[in-house]
Amino acid sequence: MEAKAHARFVRIAPRKAQLVVDLIRGKKVGEAIAILRHTPKAASPIVEKLLNSAIANAEHNNSLDVNKLVVTQAYVNQGPTMKRFRPRAMGRASRINKRTSHITLVVSEK
Repeated sequence: MEAKAHARFVRIAPRKAQLVVDLIRGKKVGEAIAILRHTPKAASPIVEKLLNSAIANAEHNNSLDVNKLVVTQAYVNQGPTMKRFRPRAMGRASRINKRTSHITLVVSEK
């Protein structure tokens, strides 16, 4: 049995979120939360909140034991990009891409 949690349209670039998600893939849930609490990245509170949601889904929906849970899958996909423009020299404009992410965590019993 496994439980999933998705966070869609998160306003952080996928490359930045991927660095944090790579840290917890394959770890036990308690260890993963400890890693996320002490990681000074902008994506770590978002991923921690998502991990807590996946744990709650496993406990409530599937009646799994929280102490045996392991992060089996963790991945980040690119969401839609918001395009904005910034004024530049000599009347020109350059485009700013504000990227979004879709983050997915899957936990299951070991």
